[in-house]
Amino acid sequence: MIVNSESVETTQKLAKTLAQIVTPGTTILLHGDLGAGKTTFTQGFARALGIKRPVKSPTFTLVREYQTPDFMLYHLDVYRLGEEGGADDLGLAEYFNASSVSLVEWSEYIQADLPSDVLNVTLTRTDTYDKIDQRKIEVTAAGSHSQQILNQLEQTYGLDN
Repeated sequence: MIVNSESVETTQKLAKTLAQIVTPGTTILLHGDLGAGKTTFTQGFARALGIKRPVKSPTFTLVREYQTPDFMLYHLDVYRLGEEGGADDLGLAEYFNASSVSLVEWSEYIQADLPSDVLNVTLTRTDTYDKIDQRKIEVTAAGSHSQQILNQLEQTYGLDN
C-alpha cells in the first residue's frame, strides 16, 4: 500500500487508521531517514489510541511505554544502538509479545530481537523547493497476522476518517 502525503495531517490520518485496527501482538517497524516523519507517524498513532501525554522520540531512553485501554504500546527508537552497539544485553525481545503493540524506529540495529511477523512502514521525503512536508509512505507486511492488518488498512483507509 502506498500513500502520498502532502501534510502532517495526512501522515497522521494513516497512522490513526492503522491504530484503530491493530491488535495486540502487532509489531510495526518504521523506516526512514532522520526527519522522514517516523515520530510524527507515532504521535498520530498514539493519539488515536487515547494517549494524551506528549509522544516524543525515545532516542536517549530507547523505549517509551504507554498504557492504552486495551494493551501496552511500546515506542522504541534504537538509533543509538547502531552507533554504540550493545543490543544483545538489553532484552528488547520482551517488548514484542502477544499482549502489546510495538512501534520501532531504526529496527535494522536489532534484527535478531525482532519477530518475523511485522508491518513495515517506510516514510520517504519527496519535498520539492515549493512544497514541504511531502512524503511517500509505503506499508508492507511480513507474516499472516500483519498481512491481515494490512488488508484491513487497505480496505478502510480514506473511508471518512
